[in-house]
Parts: sequence; C-alpha cells; structure tokens
Amino acid sequence: MSGDVVSTVLASPLGDLTLARGDAGLTGLWFADHRTPPSAQALGRRDDTAFDDVAGQLEEYFAGRRQRFDLPLAPVGEAFAQRVWAALLEVPHGTTTSYGRLAARLGGPGYAQAVGLANGRNPLSIVVPCHRVVGSDGALVGYAGGLWRKRFLLALEEPAPDAAGRLF
Repeated sequence: MSGDVVSTVLASPLGDLTLARGDAGLTGLWFADHRTPPSAQALGRRDDTAFDDVAGQLEEYFAGRRQRFDLPLAPVGEAFAQRVWAALLEVPHGTTTSYGRLAARLGGPGYAQAVGLANGRNPLSIVVPCHRVVGSDGALVGYAGGLWRKRFLLALEEPAPDAAGRLF
C-alpha cells in the first residue's frame, strides 16, 4: 500500500464496517466477522475524520438512493484478482451474474474457480459488488460477510415495482 494508511469503523444496517484507505483511494471495507479479516498493516492508524465521503455514499446506498459508488479505489491484490474486481464493478445494480459468466468474460470457463477465489478475497465488500455473483443455478453461494448479508444486499437492490406493480 502506498503512503499513510488510515482506517475507521462505521455502523451500518449490516453491523460495523471497517474501512481503510491510502493515498490512492479506498483499500478495504470489511464486515465485523469477515471471513478474511484485515491485517494490522492493512488498517494503518485510526482516523475517524478521513471517511466522510465513504460514509455519505454508504448511507445513500443503504437508503436506496445510490446505485454506484463514486470513490477512488485502490484494492491490493494480484493481477487476475484485480481483473475480477474490475469486472464486478460492471455488474449492474439490481442484477446478478454467475462465476461461470465472469470466468467466460475473463478468459474461459476453466477460470470459474479462480474467479470464485478472487471474488472471495475482494477487500472492498459492497463497493465492489461481489454480492452480485451467484451460482450457475442462481443459488446464493459463498460470501465473505455471510449469506445473510448477501441476501440483504440483493434484496436492497431489487428493482421496485411502479404504482401498477410492474418492474421498471
């Protein structure tokens, strides 16, 4: 990570979120019981004043007023993982994709397991929407923050019906 890394903890409808950022942008957003918690080095020093932009966008997202985050991102990971995380940013709000479809987009169906591993190591939960990846049969499988959080996020993003009950 470059330069001075700072972190904070924010309350959310999904429990406390730990955030970290460096000079280049947001490096991490983890749940309190995240499957792969951040290291002390990934968190740097505590600074509760450095995350107003992230807190505001998360608040808008949880209120249903934001579909895409507009933050500088700087996740740390190997080149293939970076490609997976970039592809996740292209999965539209309110939709899902499968590991297989992401793998095909990134080089072929044989990449599905590697896509799954990179997806599970996504250090920017919610912001890089790994919750939008489901099994090939549509089943909710794997989420570093727990399947209950994945269900919550997908339900939050469901398209709202109009007054006549039609989906937009």
